[in-house]
Amino acid sequence: MPDRPNILFILPDQLRPDYLSCYGAQFIRTPHIDSLAAEGTLYGRCYSGSPVCVPARVSLMTGMNAIKTGVLDNSHFLPPDYAASGLRTWPEMLFAAGYHTAAIGKMHFYPWEAPLGFQERIIAEDKIWIRIQDDYARRLAEHGYAKTVGNDKPEYHANHGAFISDIPWDLSVDRFVGQETCRYLREYDREEPFALMVGFPGPHNPYDPTPEFARLFDPEDMPAPIPEGQDPLRLGGGGGRRSWYAIENAAFTERHMRVMRAYYAALVAQIDHEVGDILSTLRERGMLENTVVIFSSDHGDYLGDHGLTGKNSFFEPATRVPLLVRAPGAEGGRFEGLVELTDVTATILGHAQVPLPGYYDSAPLPAAGLEAAGEGREYVFGALASGWMVVDGEWKLCKYANGQTMLFHLPSDPQEQHNLYADPAAAEAFGRLDEVLTRELVRSVRAAAHERRVMAGSLSNSDDFGRVGWCRPYPGHVEK
Repeated sequence: MPDRPNILFILPDQLRPDYLSCYGAQFIRTPHIDSLAAEGTLYGRCYSGSPVCVPARVSLMTGMNAIKTGVLDNSHFLPPDYAASGLRTWPEMLFAAGYHTAAIGKMHFYPWEAPLGFQERIIAEDKIWIRIQDDYARRLAEHGYAKTVGNDKPEYHANHGAFISDIPWDLSVDRFVGQETCRYLREYDREEPFALMVGFPGPHNPYDPTPEFARLFDPEDMPAPIPEGQDPLRLGGGGGRRSWYAIENAAFTERHMRVMRAYYAALVAQIDHEVGDILSTLRERGMLENTVVIFSSDHGDYLGDHGLTGKNSFFEPATRVPLLVRAPGAEGGRFEGLVELTDVTATILGHAQVPLPGYYDSAPLPAAGLEAAGEGREYVFGALASGWMVVDGEWKLCKYANGQTMLFHLPSDPQEQHNLYADPAAAEAFGRLDEVLTRELVRSVRAAAHERRVMAGSLSNSDDFGRVGWCRPYPGHVEK
């Protein structure tokens, strides 16, 4: 076996931690994902600083926050010439360090087939990208099926994007990703270690489980949605209340939310099944004890909490994500300090023995088998096109583009019902977090603008420009 460990990074899309039994969910059992927690480290307070698909994923690829990447919503991406500024993705760095890099499933790159440092890709992209002919589309076509969003079904509209799929389980997208991952691991025979990223498209909506898993969950057993607080969020364009995927969310009842939650839970159960197959394959190949396994998600899902769907703001159901790390030689356990999703990136580089770039915001995770790791973060900073936030574990401050400011005391108000922004008793906490937020914003904006700095040589063709001998009084006479 190689001296450096293999890296396996599993990233379902839009997965909340409270839908995993290792995080305390009572209505679902996720034994295979739970085994990673039992044999590794569970991070109880991991935040995605940019809880939208593409911003979160680009930050993971680059180790930088969304202001520095310039990717603040799903319409943004890295420029094609990003390497010219000295930026490299973690797969590019691991490839240069002697790893074989591969990606299976959804990556959400633009263009969708871009490598970004992965030498090998098996692509099963976003569920709503039904017209691209990726590897999953070709697999379906071989069996007489095609991708579908599901909006041709009455159930889809009746349940706000939740419906039972007609595609057989063996051809479902998460099954495809799981089994292609197992095939990759069974056939892997290279001498160099692998760095494999696995992106499950689920449980992101549309909530489309197969019947075998849908029947396992009763909507009445699902946890009730968190109500809107005293100061509901009203982002421009709807911000979670707008029509989405051909659904009008104006008449959004608790019944809708419970059906969505049951089908979402079914998708989580499907992914857990695939994680079990992947771990079994690693054991069968004798690879598990020399593989760092990381399991997380790009962001959560409101599922009706706060009257919202999707993500794109900073309430806990959107910005909290699961994070599990099973690393050879690490003691494991439960870590309750603050960590941020992009800390995964520095952790991957640390295990690969690749030095961290100086521009990284990412830091190695504590309790993940790395000696250089610290004790967690003092605070987590996050940003999207819709606003920005900072959380220190006790208080969370959010400022939105529509002018709304929200301050929550999480220990006494975990459901974020009481906005204390205008409460004199919270003035000290507001001032402290506002100072941190301003400092992080200024630091990030300055760093983002660094490559645009105009140096002396750019201002004049004169070799002496900027030197003392070149200076002359101004205004003054200039000889012709």
